[in-house]
Amino acid sequence: MVLLQSGRLVGAGLAIGVAASVFATRLLAKQLYGVRPTDPRTFLSVAALLVSAALLASYLPARRATRVDPILALREE
Repeated sequence: MVLLQSGRLVGAGLAIGVAASVFATRLLAKQLYGVRPTDPRTFLSVAALLVSAALLASYLPARRATRVDPILALREE
């Protein structure tokens, strides 16, 4: 459940980020050296890196939460 919610947030953030970066390429085109502003390989590699980091960051707490006994968690509340 935690990973599903994190995946939805990551997907929404990825869509917004890619759209914003496509529009921002016009501003940064003169500062890039050796890379076209809309290079799909660069977009895909950066997106894959960010998605993997976000999913790893959400996986670790989710894994730790699965180790908690539900009865003990309910008693403490």
